Amino acid sequence: MQAFLYVFIGGGLGSIVRYGIAVLMKKNEWDYPIATLTANAISCIILGALIALSLKGNMQEWSKLLFITGFCGGFSTFSTFSFENFQLLQEGNYGMAMLYISASLLICLLCIFLGMKIVG
Repeated sequence: MQAFLYVFIGGGLGSIVRYGIAVLMKKNEWDYPIATLTANAISCIILGALIALSLKGNMQEWSKLLFITGFCGGFSTFSTFSFENFQLLQEGNYGMAMLYISASLLICLLCIFLGMKIVG
């Protein structure tokens, strides 16, 4: 039962951070869904660093649940990413949708690598 509490707390904190990014970036009113891409990229850097720490044996199980499963799970936004692409496609913005999908995949993969490199 304690494991669920760690995931719950981490997920809530991650969701709050994601929402904060969306609020801060909404002021700019870009056509491109930059807030979601930003949240996903930052989450991937954090996730990469945490995975590197975990692989080195520097994380206890409760911290993996809190930060990797909970925080990063709540912070990253795959469902929002999917919905935003769905909207772009419905609006006929096929090029923008393909750019968003490609940029998100490449940037987030690079961010996982970067996070792991930061930890070493």
